Amino acid sequence: MKVLNLFDTKQQVDYKTEILSGLTVAMALVPEAVAFALIAGLSPLTGLYAAFVMGLVTSIFGGRPGMISGATGAIAVVLVALAVSHGPEYIFATVILAGILQMAAGFLKLGKFMRLVPQPVIFGFVNGLAIIIFKSQLVQFKDASGNWLSGATLYILLGLVLLTMLIIWGLPKITKIIPSSLAAILVVFAIVFFAGIDTQTVGDLASIKGGFPPFNIPSIAYTWETLALIFPYAAIVAGVGLIESLLTLNIIDEITETRGSGNRESVAQGLANITSGFFSGMGGCAMIGQSLINISNGARARLSGIVAAIMLLVFIMFGANLIEQVPMAALTGLMIMVSIGTFEWASLRTFKRMPQSDIIVMVLVTLITAVLHNLALAVLVGVIIAALVFAWDNAKRIRARKMLDEDGAKHYQIYGPLFFGSIAAFNEKFDPQNDPEVVIIDFEESRVVDMSAIEALNKVTERYRKLGKTVRLRHLSPDCQKLLKNADKIIDVNIEKDPSYKVMVDV
Repeated sequence: MKVLNLFDTKQQVDYKTEILSGLTVAMALVPEAVAFALIAGLSPLTGLYAAFVMGLVTSIFGGRPGMISGATGAIAVVLVALAVSHGPEYIFATVILAGILQMAAGFLKLGKFMRLVPQPVIFGFVNGLAIIIFKSQLVQFKDASGNWLSGATLYILLGLVLLTMLIIWGLPKITKIIPSSLAAILVVFAIVFFAGIDTQTVGDLASIKGGFPPFNIPSIAYTWETLALIFPYAAIVAGVGLIESLLTLNIIDEITETRGSGNRESVAQGLANITSGFFSGMGGCAMIGQSLINISNGARARLSGIVAAIMLLVFIMFGANLIEQVPMAALTGLMIMVSIGTFEWASLRTFKRMPQSDIIVMVLVTLITAVLHNLALAVLVGVIIAALVFAWDNAKRIRARKMLDEDGAKHYQIYGPLFFGSIAAFNEKFDPQNDPEVVIIDFEESRVVDMSAIEALNKVTERYRKLGKTVRLRHLSPDCQKLLKNADKIIDVNIEKDPSYKVMVDV
C-alpha cells in the first residue's frame, strides 16, 4: 500500500520498497566504508561512522531524495597524506572545515555553476566512475600477497559472483516483490552458510563491531599554523565532495526524470561533514554506486536513505557477527552490476555523431577519473577544454555585412559575439582609410561581451578619429550599454553615442 511520504507531501512512497532497498544499500555500504577508511589510514569504524552520519543527514536534509551519501574513495585519497602525518584528530578537524565551506557554497547558491558542466564531461565522469567501481572489485580475486587466485578458490568465487549477477539481472523479469540485489545477497549468503563453502567474507576485511559514534571535539592545536595546514585539504575535500555529489544528483535526476536542488544538497553535504567530524567520522559525499543500487531497486524517497543509515548503525552495534559472515562474492557481484549499469553505453554510439572536440573531452575525463582517481581534476580539465573549444568556435563566427545608405554612411552589420577570442577577426573587418566620413556599427545580431571587446571598439574608433571620421553604434542591448557605460570610467571608449544612449532606429 502506498501512503504519503512523511518527508515530502508531494511524493508518494512505497514503504516496502523503500525499507528493503535501504537494507540492501546498508549491506553494500559496509565493505566500501571499511575499505575507504583503510585507504585513508584510519580505523574501519571511522569509515562506518562517516557512512552512518553522512547517509542519515543527507537523506533527511538533502536536495535529492533517493541519493545515498557515505564515506568515499575520492575523499579518502585526499585525506591519506594528512592522516599519515598528523593522525585522525586532524582528519576530523579538516572534515568539519570542509563542511563549513560546503555549507557556504550552498548558501551562496554556487550549485548553479554545475550548469556549466557540459554533457561530454558528465559522460566521461560517469564512465570513469564505472571503471573505478569495476577495478575496485578486482582486489577480491587476489590473495593477501596480491597474487591472482587460482584453482578451486577462484572457481568458487567466480561461480558465486556470476550467480549474484544472474539473480540481479534475471529476477526483475520474473517478480519485483523483493529487490533483486537483496535477493541475490540472501541467496548467496544461504548457499555459503548452509553448504559450508570456504570463501572470503566481510569479516575478513576487518571487524565492524562498535558502539554509537562517540561525540568528539577534535584534539588539535587551534592556531593559525593548524589552519594553514588543514585548509588546503579542507578546500579540496569540499570541492571534490560537491563535484561528485552534484554530478551524482544530476545523474539521478536524469534517471528519475525529476529535479533535485543542488544548493540544498550542498548545504546538506556540509552539515553532514560537520556532524561527521564531531562524531569521529572521516567525512564523505554522495556515492554513485549505492545511489544507483537504491534507484534501481525502485526507491524514490528519503526513507530508503534513512533506513540504510539506521540499519548500518544497527549492524555496527548489534549485528556485526552476522554481517561479517556475508560473502564478499555477493557484494562483488552486486558492485560489478552497478558498474555495468553506471557506464553510459549510449556514449559509445555517439563517437561518429558527436564533434571531435566533445569526444576528446569525454575520453580525457574518463581517463583522468579512472586512472588518477582525481574527480575534481577530471571535471575541471574537461570544463576548461570545453570552454576553450567553445570560445574558439565562437571566435570564428564573427562576421560583418557592409553596405552604404542613401546619405553616404557606411554600415557594418556585425554577426556573432564580440569578445576576447573574436577581436582579431573583428579588427580586420574595417577599412578606415577608404571608408566615408560617417561609419555605423550595427550590433543587432551581436553582443559586446567583455573588456577585450570594449578595448577593440576603442582602438577601431581611435583609428577613425585620427582621420577625422565619426563612428556610431546601433542596436546595443541593455547589458551591452551598461557594460560600455561602466567602461567609460576605466578606458576611453572613443564612440559617438546617441545623446540619450538608447538604441537607435534603423536608417
